[in-house]
Amino acid sequence: MKAIGFTEHLPIQDKNSLIEFSQPMPEVKEHDLLVKISATSVNPVDVGVRKSGYQNLANPKVIGWDAVGVVVDTGKEVTLFHNGEKVFYAGSFIRPGSNSEYQLVDERIVGHAPKTLSDAEIAAMPLTSLTAWEALFEQLEISPYNKEKNHQNTILIINGAGGVGSIATQLAHWVGLKTIATASRAETISWVRQNNADFTVNHRKNLVDEVHKLGFKYVDYILELNDLDGHWDEMAQLIKPSGRITSITENHRPIDIKKLTKKRATFSWEWMYSKSFYQTPDMITQHKILENISQLLDNKTIHSTLTKTLSPINVDNLKKAHQLVETNHMIGKVVISNQK
Repeated sequence: MKAIGFTEHLPIQDKNSLIEFSQPMPEVKEHDLLVKISATSVNPVDVGVRKSGYQNLANPKVIGWDAVGVVVDTGKEVTLFHNGEKVFYAGSFIRPGSNSEYQLVDERIVGHAPKTLSDAEIAAMPLTSLTAWEALFEQLEISPYNKEKNHQNTILIINGAGGVGSIATQLAHWVGLKTIATASRAETISWVRQNNADFTVNHRKNLVDEVHKLGFKYVDYILELNDLDGHWDEMAQLIKPSGRITSITENHRPIDIKKLTKKRATFSWEWMYSKSFYQTPDMITQHKILENISQLLDNKTIHSTLTKTLSPINVDNLKKAHQLVETNHMIGKVVISNQK
């Protein structure tokens, strides 16, 4: 089968930054699904993995952590899916990615694809939806089923116009939270409002002042999606006593966790790949999350965050998608699809 990957960590403009090559068709085992890929998207993690490192690789590394496709073979322990079913998923950090004709993926991190969306609209959703769902409902411990309580609480989502922010804002609205999303440009402010943010603030200004101007002294929850270092002091000031903060981005210098001591606030990380990386007993929760997301999309409760489609899946279009993500000005998601 054909696949696209890299052997050198090069700038995306370099002709060898991504290359097409052939490799044997993978064989299914145990809980594996073999999926024929029809669409995939590019996320910041793709850019980070492609760029990070210094050694040349003996064999090309295939990345890609969003996919939609059709099941063409199943392992002997598979119980959740059958051949011919359309599925969507974000895959695993420790297996070859979705930038290939076919991909192996564990059924426990796969969902049935929505029935009312295009392949491109579907492929925009898995990674960001899993990240947002786990951050909100597992790490921040917000109940998705207690809207009466949620109406009394406020969440600040830093970087509301990015991939994760675009779906987190919709999910926060769905469960009844008062939602403040940050955005700094006219087009990003418009986008987060389309995703049902109740309020917007500018993350290029002092967030404490921005939130206070809205009439909120504290917020109950903070979801940090960009620049943990730059926003740490602001978050420590804004979080409510006994409040919760979750971040999906890493700090690049030491942060003073003691700033949360007197407030008895909780800080946690969200990494969507943790369950499949460590093969945790609750890995199947990602199947359940994607089933929920699929239903919410088909019911029009939430909408796809797709904003750019390139076709077909090839080296040139993947490079264009990487370049778009590398600008750090992407609104929503870019998808590469074989569907016309």
